Amino acid sequence: MKILSVVGARPNFMKVAPIISAIKRHNSSVKDSKILINHKLVHTGQHYDGIMSDAFFSDLNLPKPDMYLGVGSGSHALQSAEIMKKFEEILLIEKPSIVIVVGDVNSTLACSLVASKISYDSCGNRPLIAHVEAGLRSFDRTMPEEINRIVTDHISDFLFVTEESGMKNLKNEGVPEEKIHFVGNTMIDTLLTFKDKSKESKILWDLRLIHKTNTIKPFVLITLHRPSNVDNKNSFSHIFGALERIAHQITVIFPVHPRTQSQIKNLEIESHYDINIKPLTNSSNRLHIDQVREKKINLIKPLGYLDFLSLMSNAKLVMTDSGGIQEETTCLCIPCVTIRKNTERPVTITQGTNTLVGTERDKIINGVLEALHCKNIKSNQPPLWDGKSAERILDKLLKYHV
Repeated sequence: MKILSVVGARPNFMKVAPIISAIKRHNSSVKDSKILINHKLVHTGQHYDGIMSDAFFSDLNLPKPDMYLGVGSGSHALQSAEIMKKFEEILLIEKPSIVIVVGDVNSTLACSLVASKISYDSCGNRPLIAHVEAGLRSFDRTMPEEINRIVTDHISDFLFVTEESGMKNLKNEGVPEEKIHFVGNTMIDTLLTFKDKSKESKILWDLRLIHKTNTIKPFVLITLHRPSNVDNKNSFSHIFGALERIAHQITVIFPVHPRTQSQIKNLEIESHYDINIKPLTNSSNRLHIDQVREKKINLIKPLGYLDFLSLMSNAKLVMTDSGGIQEETTCLCIPCVTIRKNTERPVTITQGTNTLVGTERDKIINGVLEALHCKNIKSNQPPLWDGKSAERILDKLLKYHV
């Protein structure tokens, strides 16, 4: 049984890592009568920054990719086309029985499209496609990720669902029930595996967030990367206006995604708001943004998984436009304010700690201040978010193969 797993962007690494670990455990205990899995990892290179990619492999104990496509940046069309061209060559050489794709990035769409159309032989044999994190819907087709999700789901053979809303969405779209499997969330598998190890991180000391009394200074953590937030100067200015107001009450720590860093400079955001470049003590690649002053919104370089998990676990509140962080904060019972008008992960609101506030300055401020002053944070772990999702996925694939 030969499986190719595809990763391309940092959220993919957290979702694939527990599946690779489950495969290793299976192979180490395999008997003669059982199936040995030949697994290979394909990295498309969609995230080409070292911190956004290489550090995650180290933190998550992932093996080095067996194949690296090195596609880099580009428009959705150019990036997807380059991935498709290179991935087709790999499929024709490797001829896997299953291709695992995860999440909703361009790599997921491109590789699933190639796998769905390829023919290994004159009989039309092709690999089966397993989509991990299937069924999520924001119902906003202006989001490129929404298109990626929908198309990938409808050409996949196995749809592995993280929350009950995904089951409902897929059934409403007419997907055959035998393809749909509710298995839980592999990203939460990773978080539960590495939560204790993240406590060894020195990031709180590096950022001087620990007092001499060993108490942690209150801080808000923020991440931004969606084009709808960072490519539009009006929206981005609203967000920074909110951050400026919030920073008068509590320290703001902002690890800056590479595309966000470029937009801060391109849109001249740094000349209008209270921004401070806060270098890490061991940093030789600190951010370089000109004409900034010593202020309270602290920008730092992108972080590896363990450093970021340490920050997130100790934050008073997390502000984000990331889907995965909505899930992780729910698991950690950390208040989360999502700077979007919709979410494809409704369970983080109905059972978790997540609140949608949109992108207007005053609504962001009010949402953050309300969450900061809420003393009774209630969060229930969604069903099957128990650290065993990868085992369920592998079990389904093995039973089918037999």
